[in-house]
Amino acid sequence: MCHKEPVLFLIFLHTFNMDKLIKEAFRKLTELWIIGIICSVIVLLLIFGTPIKPFQLIGQGIIKILIGALLLFFLNAFGSNFGIHVPINFITATISGFLGIPGVAALTAIQLWVL
Repeated sequence: MCHKEPVLFLIFLHTFNMDKLIKEAFRKLTELWIIGIICSVIVLLLIFGTPIKPFQLIGQGIIKILIGALLLFFLNAFGSNFGIHVPINFITATISGFLGIPGVAALTAIQLWVL
């Protein structure tokens, strides 16, 4: 009798797809923990600020790269009439973000005359 009960319980779980439901509930619980940890870190950073200088430098670098990608987007949008297209990737966005307009001009010159 003792050996049949766990087998019957497993058959019961399998027939009602309880194993899938348990796995899905565990996955959602794990996602909730991750989201909760990220939200609590964001709240703590908003309350206490980021006193550590590297976080500020990383944030400024990310903003510059995003601005560089935006500059390249506008270059491609307006330059398409003139046959100018500079691909937007991490390297070109970093160059145009950190160097600004001269970087975009240099990438355009490289694209036109070298490649």
